[in-house]
Amino acid sequence: MRMVEDKAMKIFGICALVLSIALVACGGGGNSVAGIDAGGAPVKVSVVAKGTIAGFGSIIVNGVRYETTTASIDNDGVVGMQSDLKVGQVVLVKGSLDAGGTNGSADSVSFGDLVEGPISAVDTVAGTITVLGQLVFIDADTSFDDSISPPSIDGLAVNDIVEVSGFMRADGSINATRIEGKPAGTEFEVTGEVSNLTATTFQINSLVVDFSMAQLDDFPSGSPQLGQLVEAKGQNLGGSGQLLATRVEFKGNDLGADAGDRVEIEGFITRFASATDFDVEGIPVTTSGSTVFVNGTAADLGINRKVEVEGTIGTTGVISATKVELELSNFIHIEGMVEAKGTSSLTIFGIPMGINSQTRLEDKSSADVQSFSLANINVGDYLETRGYEDATGVVATLV
Repeated sequence: MRMVEDKAMKIFGICALVLSIALVACGGGGNSVAGIDAGGAPVKVSVVAKGTIAGFGSIIVNGVRYETTTASIDNDGVVGMQSDLKVGQVVLVKGSLDAGGTNGSADSVSFGDLVEGPISAVDTVAGTITVLGQLVFIDADTSFDDSISPPSIDGLAVNDIVEVSGFMRADGSINATRIEGKPAGTEFEVTGEVSNLTATTFQINSLVVDFSMAQLDDFPSGSPQLGQLVEAKGQNLGGSGQLLATRVEFKGNDLGADAGDRVEIEGFITRFASATDFDVEGIPVTTSGSTVFVNGTAADLGINRKVEVEGTIGTTGVISATKVELELSNFIHIEGMVEAKGTSSLTIFGIPMGINSQTRLEDKSSADVQSFSLANINVGDYLETRGYEDATGVVATLV
């Protein structure tokens, strides 16, 4: 790390190369074999994947490229198209994987935000905003829509209406992967666990939800219960800041996977009993002696550790993990002109950066190319990049 810092400091100065504190994408997902049948033909396996969109040209999630030609697209409850989706959004993909495990075919792609509403507080020191009573962490893992200028926490202000996509932490706070500005009149939405339940209200973290006039959907017992994961929607806030819900939907923690399906999920460890018994995004996971750990060992697991888990889901809804990849914490931020480009690398200020299937690529130029890839980058282009250093050198996680 010191070698990289010193080299960049000589060219940029202190402000041109800075260390960040988070990882843009927790890699993985592309190394499994689906299988070959007796006749030598590839055997496809059903897959359910939840993770951040890293790029397009189809859609890339958790290092796997999914063909979406025949896929249904659900854009926050509305039938949409792939062009409605954005890099940095967390989506649920259902489909199949080929024998190589790096290419798949999506039957459906669903996006749903975690909170959408007005900002009530901005803390640039802590790197947080509060939206509808939900604490949102902003870091190097956060992409910003073009509607936010500058594209950082500095471009946000109290009373701005924003949509936040991301992952929940153990305490219900949100780690934002993408933030987008929304116009006045936008319907407010919030997803979280029910607490402090009464006959007409409950809380999601510090937000009070008044559901006395709301339509209640999909609740097993007909109404909200303590600890349930729900989504509440409404157009207005009451005099005490409570959300006047017009609809509350039971969400649960079910991925919609069938027993035997391959599952790949990215997120934070939200419950931790032991290295063989924990939850990721509320989904129970078990490991064994044959589980492969990347970027660490089983001893490095713990509450609020961000991971990507691959495995097979059982009849009880528990994922038997074949692979657990831990987020790396050493982070590098480099901005500058591209000096050279290889088949899987870029060089900026003499520092080569590897580009792989987990690298999040987003075009912030006036061209606004959705299917942005390494092929669209040329020598002389000005880029902002983030990444980490391992034994192979610097690996880009965001370009």
